[in-house]
Formats: sequence, structure tokens, C-alpha cells
Amino acid sequence: MVRLLVSTGEVSGDLQGSLLITALLREAAERALPLEVVALGGRRMQAAGAQLLADTAGLGAIGLWEAIPLVLPTLKLQARLRRWLQDHPPDGVVLIDYMGANVNLGLRLKRRYPQVPISYYIAPQEWAWRLGEGGTTRLIGFTDRILAIFPEEARFYASRGATVTWVGHPLIDTVASLPDRDAARRRLGLAATAPVLLLLPASRPQELRYLLPAMVAAAAELQRRHPALEVLLPAGLEGFEPALRQAVGRAGLRARVIPADQADALKPDLCAAADAAVTKSGTANLELALRGVPQVTGYRVSRPTALVARHLLRFSVPHISPVNLVLAERLVPELLQEAFNPAAIVAALEPLLDPAAAERSRMLVGYGRLRQALGDPGVTQRAASAILDQVQQAHPCA
Repeated sequence: MVRLLVSTGEVSGDLQGSLLITALLREAAERALPLEVVALGGRRMQAAGAQLLADTAGLGAIGLWEAIPLVLPTLKLQARLRRWLQDHPPDGVVLIDYMGANVNLGLRLKRRYPQVPISYYIAPQEWAWRLGEGGTTRLIGFTDRILAIFPEEARFYASRGATVTWVGHPLIDTVASLPDRDAARRRLGLAATAPVLLLLPASRPQELRYLLPAMVAAAAELQRRHPALEVLLPAGLEGFEPALRQAVGRAGLRARVIPADQADALKPDLCAAADAAVTKSGTANLELALRGVPQVTGYRVSRPTALVARHLLRFSVPHISPVNLVLAERLVPELLQEAFNPAAIVAALEPLLDPAAAERSRMLVGYGRLRQALGDPGVTQRAASAILDQVQQAHPCA
């Protein structure tokens, strides 16, 4: 039996981990390779067939101040993992995104189990951002192979001496085709001709505080201008629903809050039905683009975190949306910190709700170029094959 440890965190990592685990188990079955997958992740990875060591889907924060409440839970998790590893050393390790925790885990595992191959899938976007004079590449020291999902990511790490395989972006596999718009609206109980706005504010608790108020205020203003506007608000994590409903009520917004346990299954219909979206920066930007939904994106952190990042760490990034990063242009409007406010959101979003607007047409054309840049279908299967090849090379008897 080959034991594979897969580690990730947050909602997006749990989703990508689940797709990879499905591919790993399928590839192992084709090789007649007995495979046990144990994971740090979430319910999606567990449903895909992993034995869940700990649920890390909620252990995510961006920023120094925002991460403080997670320090103690993270330390407890690390101690629990160390105890488990003493009795259950893995034959291979896959790290997915989740930079801080996974870099620390990778360094520790490479020191203790130098013979165990470590793959990094969906590596930190160091090719896109910088701290001070340059990006850190600590993960090269412990990673045996980086499975890159962006072409520029592959070039960045290969130029610094890493062994890299570009597999393409996994969303290419999951967004192969779109549901019919009219059929999606019927299933959701939406009028065929009503304008529909999708709000995607949060997959981390901190984002409810910093992003949600501006989003719902902007949506409420748009609804006052366009009374027929329908607003859909899926919850990113279980337990978010009360906060979403409270924010909607305070803003005087008429919106449908969709529970987290329904949101995954409804996602294709939600995107097919939507005319435009407001979203936090992240993987959701790519998914909206691949599903053809014009969007405005943004992000906010606490003021202390922003001051430290700007003035002490000299953090800089050309774009915050992966869509813009891949295309190396400002296709999707981006609003950061103080600029992420209701008036600015409304100004950027209103043209995208107009079927005849040039801004909308330009964005949809750009989405076509994005799809071509993200690789060919079969991404997760290529990643799974590379991971198991590496494990079997390290353990020829497996």
C-alpha cells in the first residue's frame, strides 16, 4: 500500500485537492497500485476519497493582523500532524497552494524524510508578486517537482533551478461547457429577462468583514437604479449564511443567499444565469472568466496589514486578479483597499450589466484569449500521473 499525504487549506485548496484526489485514485487503479490518500483539507477532499487528518478549509487568512486568531489552532494542528507522522510516514507528499503552512511542512518533511518525494501543485504565485527586491523561492529547496498551472509560473521556477512540469490550469477540466442560460434561470426560478448580479465576497472569515459591506451596498445602489435586478449571494463556507443575511438586511438589498452546502452544485447554473459579478480576487476570477461572466474584482485587508505591506515589506504586484496576471493586462477592473468602495464598484460594474456596452464586449473577447493561455483539458490527470511516477521511482517495489 502506497500512502500519499496531500496538504492544503482554505476553500479553493479543498476544491482543487478533491479534483486531484479523484484523478490520483483513478490513475492508481489503472496502474493496479494500492493507494491510500490522507489529507489536510476539507469536506470536498474527504468526499473524493481521502482520509481527512484535519479540516483546514477554515484556516485561511491574508495579512499579519488577520492571521493572529489562527496561530493557536495552527500550532495545535502541527503538533497533531507530527505525532501522526511518527507512526505513519508517507511514501509521497503533495502540497497544494496554502503557502505559509505548506512551506513549513515541506521543510520539516524534507529534513526528516529526505527520501520521500515532494510535489508542489498550484505553487505560491511568487512569479506574480514581490516582497522587497525579489520573490522568495524557499520551496525550491525541498520540492522535488513543481507542477505548474500557469506558463509564467513554470518559467519562473525553472529559471531558478527547479524541476518543473507545466500541466495547465485545473479549471480547464471543470469548465468544459456551460449550461444553457435560459434553462439555468428556470432551474433557479429567475425571470428570463431580468438582469442578474452574482456576488462572491468571501471564502475566509476576514473577508466577510472587509469585503462584504461594500459589495452589498453597491448591489443595493444598483438595485435602486435597476429595480428588476436579481442578486445571488452564495456562501463560501458553512456558517457564513447568518452574516450574509445580516449584511443584506442592513444594506436594504433584495438578494437570495445560497447556503454553502448547495453552492457547489449550483455553481454552473449561477454563472450561466448571471449577467455580471463582483468578486474578491482569487481563483473565482478565473472560473467566472472561463464561464463567460463579466466581473469586477477587489480586495481589502486591515489598515495595519496594508501599512506594513506597503511601507515595510514593500509588497508590490502588477495585478491582483489571476485573469489580468495571465494576460499581462488590466482586462478585469481591480479595486484595492480604499478604492474598494460602493461608488467605485457601481461605476465599474454598471457598464458590464449592459449587453451593448463596449466594456462588456472587450472583456468577453479577452476571456477567449485567457482560455487559450491556460492549457489543454486533462490537467488533473497529467498532474496525478506525474505524482505517481515520482512515487514509484522513489519506491520501485510499489
